[in-house]
Formats: sequence, structure tokens, C-alpha cells
Amino acid sequence: METNPTHSVPAAGQDAPKSPGRYVTAVVRILMGLPLFIFGLNLFFNFMPQPKTPIAPAAMAFAGALMKTGYMMPLIGTTLLVVGALLLLNRFVPLALALFAPFIVNSIAFHVCLEHTGLPMAGTFLVFELYLAWAYRRAYRPMLAARSTPGGQ
Repeated sequence: METNPTHSVPAAGQDAPKSPGRYVTAVVRILMGLPLFIFGLNLFFNFMPQPKTPIAPAAMAFAGALMKTGYMMPLIGTTLLVVGALLLLNRFVPLALALFAPFIVNSIAFHVCLEHTGLPMAGTFLVFELYLAWAYRRAYRPMLAARSTPGGQ
């Protein structure tokens, strides 16, 4: 009987060969997490310079309304900070992605409808979000069940 060495089973105590895809997922997770963490910190400490180009009046009105609520900008900053930290620490990644999903949907809508200049960055974060959601898709299966019972029974 002939064996194929490319399909051999690792001996006891040896790890299976690792997929290069795991590195892509880690890189995307870090590329997404680091800016989110920094942007979240910036909403509290305002250390990044404001853009020199003026933004559209409708976008300025929307941002002003968010600031006037008194709670929305701190909520956004906290969410970005927590999501960024979870992604960087590789902890609760599916939860972090679920927390970030409403933010990225609103960000895309904001940049499509009100301020087009930020669309490339928002689009990049959308691609990262979708890639990571796909990479962690098994974690979402129970949440996407058509029928579920309380307590997991």
C-alpha cells in the first residue's frame, strides 16, 4: 500500500501544520484594533489634530448634534476603545465585532450620505469587519439560529 506524504497525519505529540490564513486573520485583527483603540483614546484626550479641510455642513450638523447629547461621543469613544483593546488582546473577538457592527454601518451611511472624504477609511474598516466576521463565523451560528430556547436547552 502506497502512502502520500503530503497527507500524512502528525505523530502523537506533534501539532498539525498551521495555515498561513491564521496570520492574515491576526494581521487584520491588529490593523483594525490599533486604530480603533487610538481613535477611542482620542475622543477622550483629543491628542490628534483636527483636519484642516472643512467638512460638509450636514456632516457638521450631525456631529454637533451627537456632541450636544452629552453622552453619545463618550459612548462612541468607549466602544471604540473597548473594541480596539479586545481585538488587540485577541479576547472576545466575536463580541468585539458584534459591538462594532452598528458603528461601522452608521459610519458607512454617514460617509455615503454626508461626508464622502472619509469613505475610503470607512470602507477599509468595513472590509476588515466582514473578513473577521467570516473568520469567526462559527461563533455566530448559535446567535443566528431561527429558533432558540432560553438557557440553551
